Amino acid sequence: MPKEINRWAMSPRKTSPSSLPESLKMEVTTKANELIETVLKPKYIQPPPENPQFNSIVDIYGKWYQKAFYFCAQYRVAGPHTIESGFEAKFARMQYAGNQRFHLSFMRYTGQWIQLYLDLTVDECIETVRDDPYFSL
Repeated sequence: MPKEINRWAMSPRKTSPSSLPESLKMEVTTKANELIETVLKPKYIQPPPENPQFNSIVDIYGKWYQKAFYFCAQYRVAGPHTIESGFEAKFARMQYAGNQRFHLSFMRYTGQWIQLYLDLTVDECIETVRDDPYFSL
């Protein structure tokens, strides 16, 4: 009889089934938009070069999908023979965890979300996206 093998794996903490309060949603939107306009756009959006060789960021914005707020960058594709003129890349996700708290994740280059922080307040999430190098573009 074959010996049974125990397999352990880390799995991200699940989000709360509780509903997201509209007031909290508005607070996140307001604070995230302030961060985007005052810090992220001035830092990452540059005037396009005359002969672009690389994709460049043309806009940074946030949006809600279900109970998660996403920070997104809109890229312009370089080169004259492109199929698409641009694309969207999400780089940070705030998932509502219940009790006015969020789980914060970044998008890995493989296309997988990596959850780094659990149970942060809105202000802690905004500060982390601003300061932590994992959320750099």
